[in-house]
Amino acid sequence: MDPLLDLLKKNARESDAVLAKELGVSEQEIAERISAYQKDGVIRAFQAILNTNMVESTDVHAVIELKIRPEREGGFDRLATRISRFEQVESLFLMSGGYDLLLFVKGKSLQEVASFVSARLAPLDGVISTATHFMLKTYKDQGVLMEGDADDDRLQVSP
Repeated sequence: MDPLLDLLKKNARESDAVLAKELGVSEQEIAERISAYQKDGVIRAFQAILNTNMVESTDVHAVIELKIRPEREGGFDRLATRISRFEQVESLFLMSGGYDLLLFVKGKSLQEVASFVSARLAPLDGVISTATHFMLKTYKDQGVLMEGDADDDRLQVSP
């Protein structure tokens, strides 16, 4: 992966000047490369990673494992694209192993997520089975620790 993309993943708010200095190129080149990545669709969005343990919210997050039947000439893509359009679906991945799709969903309550699964997701033609897991606490998200000092990457040792 391009080192510029690695730096942006760690801190997308870093200035072009700092990125240029770190990579040994001009600020103009950094700006042009970022613009090109956005135009080409490589960079889809810039987002903050929040410590949801510290944010007052009643939202419920769940992970759903989905087994689906691949379509002739469409494979998994057509159904995955259809599922990705539901507003409750925050992320969707094709997986290897015991299930085919992994969904991260959000709802206002357990009942809302359960209703989404039972009324909208499970009845879709091609869906074989679902397994829903509710997320209770976040310890690490996208490489960012949520507890303790974020700058201290040493493991804690107890006597």
